[in-house]
Amino acid sequence: MSSSESLSAPEQSAKIELPRTSESEQLKKIRHTTSHVMAMAVQKLFPKAQVTIGPWIENGFYYDFDTPEPFTEQDLKAIKKEMIKIINRKLPVIREEVSREEAERRIKAINEPYKLEILAGLIEPITLYHLGNEWWDLCAGPHLDNTSELNPKAIELESLAGAYWRGDETKAQLQRIYGTAWETPEQLAAYKHRKEEALRRDHRKLGKELGLFIFADPVGPGLPLWTPKGTIVRSILEDFLKQEQIKRGYLQVVTPHIARVDLFKISGHWQKYKEDMFPLMAEDAEAAANEQGFVLKPMNCPFHIQIYKSELRSYRELPMRLAEFGTVYRYEQSGELSGLTRVRGFTVDDSHLFVTPEQLDAEFLSVVDLILSVFKSLQLKNFKARLSFRDPENLEKYIGSDEAWEKAQGAIRRAVETLGMNYFEGIGEAAFYGPKLDFIFQDVLDREWQLGTVQVDYNLPDRFDLEYVAEDGTRKRPVMIHRAPFGSLERLIGILIEQYAGDFPLWLAPIQVRLLPVSSDFLPFAKEVAAKMKALGMRAEADESSERLGKLIRNAEKDKIPVMGVVGAKEVEANSLNIRTRASGELGAISVDEVIGRLQGAISSYGDF
Repeated sequence: MSSSESLSAPEQSAKIELPRTSESEQLKKIRHTTSHVMAMAVQKLFPKAQVTIGPWIENGFYYDFDTPEPFTEQDLKAIKKEMIKIINRKLPVIREEVSREEAERRIKAINEPYKLEILAGLIEPITLYHLGNEWWDLCAGPHLDNTSELNPKAIELESLAGAYWRGDETKAQLQRIYGTAWETPEQLAAYKHRKEEALRRDHRKLGKELGLFIFADPVGPGLPLWTPKGTIVRSILEDFLKQEQIKRGYLQVVTPHIARVDLFKISGHWQKYKEDMFPLMAEDAEAAANEQGFVLKPMNCPFHIQIYKSELRSYRELPMRLAEFGTVYRYEQSGELSGLTRVRGFTVDDSHLFVTPEQLDAEFLSVVDLILSVFKSLQLKNFKARLSFRDPENLEKYIGSDEAWEKAQGAIRRAVETLGMNYFEGIGEAAFYGPKLDFIFQDVLDREWQLGTVQVDYNLPDRFDLEYVAEDGTRKRPVMIHRAPFGSLERLIGILIEQYAGDFPLWLAPIQVRLLPVSSDFLPFAKEVAAKMKALGMRAEADESSERLGKLIRNAEKDKIPVMGVVGAKEVEANSLNIRTRASGELGAISVDEVIGRLQGAISSYGDF
């Protein structure tokens, strides 16, 4: 399958719009109601099952149950049949407001302790939703008016999973049933088609098949190990961005993986981000009690600040742009880990710019220009900007003055308006030390991912007492810009694997060219040409497996090699290669020199052969 062919499936399913639950009040009603129908069906078939929570999620819903025995795939079929019966009974969905005392009385009457815990966290009014007069649950809604409004052919029970009560590993293990529900059977079919395509593109599956990375239990969850092929992809991306940064005056630095906890107390990470950090490494119990020791870094910024602060800077040195591919560590919960897109150790293409207030707007625009050029080279086109601002209703989450925040948020808003970017505001999405401009990428399956980010920060320069000598000889405070075009190498590569379906563009492919000798007689010529290509910086190899030509081609297709060159008697005699590419198919016989020239041109322009 060619690169263009690989996009056909999601394009077909994209003809039918598939809104997320958060975007559709009707879907919220459908999925809330369906989840209640499912819970009623479960308790009818499994009377000992305790109901806990059952929220909607973006593509469906789930319910968690406490049951003596785990559910099976066969149970799901039985539950679905019972759900259809309930739907067909056309039960009214009735909303009832009750006092906390009345809710508590009713819950105790049916002996469901989980509901009591849920009730304790609710604010009045307490609302119950009934299916006829047979079943009810605590719920805020919204719901349909009658089960008859559900289409059984637009409902699917998808999978089973384990889940801890309240997400706490120390609490009861529950059984979770995931489901989805749509307005029409056609929407369900399109969703299932898209889901199949997502499975085909799953970076965890493709990463293993293509030999790019592994996870190993002795190392630990969320800590990827990069194989030689995967390391090539990482290195190419690093080198690509480093070269772009050099053009723009960035200075490369390297910093340690650990630091004294005091560094992060000054930055505020220890106070505001401690739950996401790995535990303190203390020399003894007394040091631990006094919070003295070392921690794995969750961010690179305090280190770059120390480099800036190592000597008094002049305005002539600004802007100072320090850049690092720095690996950071964050203690993500095990249930939140997901391949490369959610890990515990990841490498950030981090840079921190120290600028005068007068330089801020121009430097911010320059950073955005860099990010946009990076996305263009990676063929990432469908994205929008999110202005991630602080939540004025929850100011205790943040550090710094109102004035500093207003200045920073104003700089970001001016930048996107100057550039005419498609943007929206994300209130509450700011970092604790400053607002951000986040680039939200939408992939071929309409999933959204956060990639590049730019942050304006007046607060850390204050906390670390940063200064520069201004033109008039006075000491002034610089402004910091935090930026990461990739976000993290791990997440980016995971997203790229899925976006490309493993078909990396020529410049990024671990193996760019594979030469396929028709027989062993032609292997020496193939190896000679491959060596010539390697000497010119191309990632080429000759297949030495001695398989039949058809098998060689199939293996190269399976390995998603962008360019294949068949070598037989005619090719040796004419000093040529019979070229086949994944992007364009059969191209016929082309001289070796022309092949090399075209490869060099395509690689340097980030294009196809």
